[in-house]
Amino acid sequence: MGEDRKGPDKAYTSDGFIHSPDARGIRILSEYMEPEARFDKHDVDDTIVFFGSARTLSRDEANHRLEAARKRGGDLAAAERDLEMSRYYEAARELAGRLTQWSKDLEGTRRRFLVCTGGGPGIMEAANRGASEADGINAGLNISLPFEQHDNPYITRELNFEFHYFFMRKFWFVYLAKAIIIFPGGFGTLDEFFEVLTLMQTQKLTKPIPIVLFGKEFWSDVLNLDGLVRHGTVSAEDLDLFLETDTVDEAYDFITGELTEKALSDPGGCL
Repeated sequence: MGEDRKGPDKAYTSDGFIHSPDARGIRILSEYMEPEARFDKHDVDDTIVFFGSARTLSRDEANHRLEAARKRGGDLAAAERDLEMSRYYEAARELAGRLTQWSKDLEGTRRRFLVCTGGGPGIMEAANRGASEADGINAGLNISLPFEQHDNPYITRELNFEFHYFFMRKFWFVYLAKAIIIFPGGFGTLDEFFEVLTLMQTQKLTKPIPIVLFGKEFWSDVLNLDGLVRHGTVSAEDLDLFLETDTVDEAYDFITGELTEKALSDPGGCL
């Protein structure tokens, strides 16, 4: 009797090929096509994107770590700093919850604006958490990293994504975004903020996207955007591309007002 013989693998089932440099184009394309199919399946067309640090703690966790530092002689200054920064976690949580409830209460339209984050801890977790607490579905666009990043437990399971390529992840952030809120963060947050500003300044984005820069004290310490105007490298009106605020109320009023005027009044113009 002849021995059973396994034939050659089909190219698309060959791990050796799919993970090789030669198949990079296929991997990139899959990070476009698979999210597109999943968003279509769940009727996701409009998102409100939250950016911010993965390192920001909730108030409860920050208080816990501060108490531990006091009892065990830990880094007290760092723990006190983290507690101060936790106000941004709680603000993102509240804002995401309020925006989710606003979207759920919309009448006379099928449009729904879903909270979307980078899917990780910190500010991302806070926004997904706030949306979840408002009983709203929400999305997380995670990225595979050697540290810091892991998906948070508040993302709607069907809309929990894992990306390898930063540029494909950023494409999906912006492609569906109808509003963007930037909380205090590090290099990644700065990268996301400036990429969106560049797209808007150069009119590569034709849809209106209200942008909120949340946390005046933090951003005035980290960025000197007025210096760019003073040195003539950007125009003064470029700083009108976003709103700076310290309050959830102002951010909420600005975003809901802009979405009502520019998205809901022109259903085709914001897609």
